[in-house]
Amino acid sequence: MQPNTASSSSVPEAQACVLRYFVAGMDCASCASKVEKMLERTPGAGERKILFSSETLEVSLDESRSSRAILEQNLRSLGYEPSLKRETRAGRVVERAEVARVLPHSDAAQSFQRGDDPTQQNLHEHVHALEEGPPWYAGKQGRLVLSSGVLLLLAYGFGFVEPQLAYWGYVAATLVGVYPLLRQSLAAWRFGDYFGINTLVAVAALGAIAIGQAPEGAVVVFFFAIGELLEGIAAGRARAGIRALGALTPRTAHLLESGKTRTVQIEALEVGQTVRISAGERVPADGTILNGRSSLDDSPVTGESMPVNKTVDDTVFAGSINGEGTLEVRVDRPSSDNTLARIIHLVEEAEGSKAKTSRLIDRFSRYWTPGVLGVSVLVSVVPPLLMGGEWHAWLYKGISLLLIGCPCALVLSVPAAITSGISAGARRGLLIKGGAALEMLAQLKTIAFDKTGTLTAGKPQVTDLRALEGSEVEVLRLAASLEAGSHHPLAKALVDRAKSQNITLLEAQDVQAVAGKAVTGTLKGKRYSVGSPRYAAELAPLEGQLVREIEALEGAGKTVVVLLEGSRPLGLLALRDEPRPDAAATISALHGLGISSVMLTGDNRRTGAAIAASLGLEARSELMPADKLRIIGELQVAGLVGMVGDGINDAPALARSDVGIAMGGGTDVALETADAALLRPSVTGVLEMVQLSRATLSNIHQNIAFALGLKAIFLVTTLLGLTSLWMAILADTGATVLVTANALRLLSWKRSK
Repeated sequence: MQPNTASSSSVPEAQACVLRYFVAGMDCASCASKVEKMLERTPGAGERKILFSSETLEVSLDESRSSRAILEQNLRSLGYEPSLKRETRAGRVVERAEVARVLPHSDAAQSFQRGDDPTQQNLHEHVHALEEGPPWYAGKQGRLVLSSGVLLLLAYGFGFVEPQLAYWGYVAATLVGVYPLLRQSLAAWRFGDYFGINTLVAVAALGAIAIGQAPEGAVVVFFFAIGELLEGIAAGRARAGIRALGALTPRTAHLLESGKTRTVQIEALEVGQTVRISAGERVPADGTILNGRSSLDDSPVTGESMPVNKTVDDTVFAGSINGEGTLEVRVDRPSSDNTLARIIHLVEEAEGSKAKTSRLIDRFSRYWTPGVLGVSVLVSVVPPLLMGGEWHAWLYKGISLLLIGCPCALVLSVPAAITSGISAGARRGLLIKGGAALEMLAQLKTIAFDKTGTLTAGKPQVTDLRALEGSEVEVLRLAASLEAGSHHPLAKALVDRAKSQNITLLEAQDVQAVAGKAVTGTLKGKRYSVGSPRYAAELAPLEGQLVREIEALEGAGKTVVVLLEGSRPLGLLALRDEPRPDAAATISALHGLGISSVMLTGDNRRTGAAIAASLGLEARSELMPADKLRIIGELQVAGLVGMVGDGINDAPALARSDVGIAMGGGTDVALETADAALLRPSVTGVLEMVQLSRATLSNIHQNIAFALGLKAIFLVTTLLGLTSLWMAILADTGATVLVTANALRLLSWKRSK
């Protein structure tokens, strides 16, 4: 049956738009599946994004075919309460958080009713209130639990006075609990969902009344309602940790203009403006320090437990806490796109990438429920018809099987653990983009590491400088001038060294990068290049003494670059990038978990070997980007391979690996490249990701065992006549509570020492 598509009179001109709803009650994978099936049968509903972890629905709707009023009516018929958060029409974004409905007496509500847009501040508060939701006893499910519970107690009390009246009290309690289930089941039937969990419970409860077991039917629907309520509360707890990140950003900022400050809402901040942050205040926006020095607590963003000392040109994150100094910071991102907001957005969307186990269970559940109905019918009628069994006893067993067969706990077992695992990681600076990546992390056989900026700190220092022609100052001036526009750590080291010696740089023309080899450009009308010794040797053979000097520097673990005019060497510059303090311990711990490690670097063999030896892993050196791709492919023959890099030079290898992990300290690349990102500059995060993944996978296996184990036990006891109806519901409700509670343990996950 197709849903009604009549246009609503409230829509003056139907046209396609993208609607984003907060859908209260859509808090599990089964709920998302119901909404998906409804949208498939709604004319005009196009591309959609359903995120049960944040209870949000984003759908492109052609209102000339189905109005938004019809869409909202369909959602309500399934038992959910939609609240429009935002609509996008013809490239224009309009926030419509239904202020008038929730805050009927506020100034913002009156403004909204007049047709004006509410203020951003009131809008933010409203949306936050919507997503928090009412206390459990004030919600729809809470009221259902209380009302059916009261009726159940009254019926029980009447049993001591008037048994006949007590029986009808149990009937009333059953019908009150069954009514919303029937209504939602009928709505689901309209949209092609014929064998939902609600249908099983409703049929079982009504069947109990039909065979004179109304007391047990009342207990069944009461326990089921409690299970649904607990599931919703647990889902809210899983969301709360991530939602709390958004509350860390302050509402106001001190905007610095012409030497004076004024307080503004953070939504009003624009890129390029300057804000002043006093000691003890939270950073209002992602930005770059222009003036000042302080230690900042970045733990809300990166999970870094110790304060980080920062000064001019360092990056700060919205939500971090400023320590003892006053900072002047240039705003680099608007409030809607700061690092915290992007983390929340990415974590909310992570469920879109389902784990393999989750996909298997989804497919299994499509056949499980109709199979349970079929088996229940056979158990109810075959023994009485063919074996002379008693109708009442076998009908009772058949109804019990309906309850035991509810797949709620099984369907919940994987997404509940995945959501908790991803949330736990995000709160510790480990951003994992989906269940598929989280599951594969647990199965990695090899992890390949980039060297510069990953295994090393990414802050090399110039250690040796030798002029082959001219002065050392001139060699440094020419090399730094060529590298001034590069963001590579080695280039930055050369420029910083020149600045520290107050050397004035030249303006380079026609600068070009030779991938993995050199940077070339024109200075004072002459063509110069800064490149690897191998690049220099390709242009012209190097003298024996020069080669020996280069080998000695590289043997000490230093990276050597050669300044050339044309093909003639003018000087040598040696740099050393020290390994991160935690790198060796992390590599050793990964080996203890059965994961082999390899370092992939474009550096020379001697430098690569020296760094790798100090860390205890294999080195593959002098690699071009294509070589890294080839090696990743070779390693994948032995099993799943993870790649850890800075997300820029290593982008192809990150994409080729089974799990790409970007180490970018919260940069664009770290958040948007690869399958996972470490938001703090620590290799230990790779180990933590693997441990968290394995803990999540173990949790999933436990959940599946709980769900199927309880069902198996109650199946046997029911067929033996040892289990009553109200006990049978524990096979589902009890398993649901157990699975949910077990998944929530992951929220307090801590790294193994």
